[in-house]
Amino acid sequence: MTNNKQQTAVEWLVEKLQESGISLMTDEFEMIQQAKEMEKQQIKDSFGVGCQVESTRLIGYHEMSEQYYNETYGDKK
Repeated sequence: MTNNKQQTAVEWLVEKLQESGISLMTDEFEMIQQAKEMEKQQIKDSFGVGCQVESTRLIGYHEMSEQYYNETYGDKK
């Protein structure tokens, strides 16, 4: 990656597959998009758990987790 955003595991795998010359078909890209969405939700959920440990009453968790994900990984849809 050329920007300063981190790379998710799914993005890393896709990059390595493409570098090795493996062609991805439409079905594979659809599965990759599903995996990226699942990974994004897992990252956001983990962020929320960490925040809940810090605060027993968390306001705006969804917005904070979305902001964290976008700042760390970017909104790569």
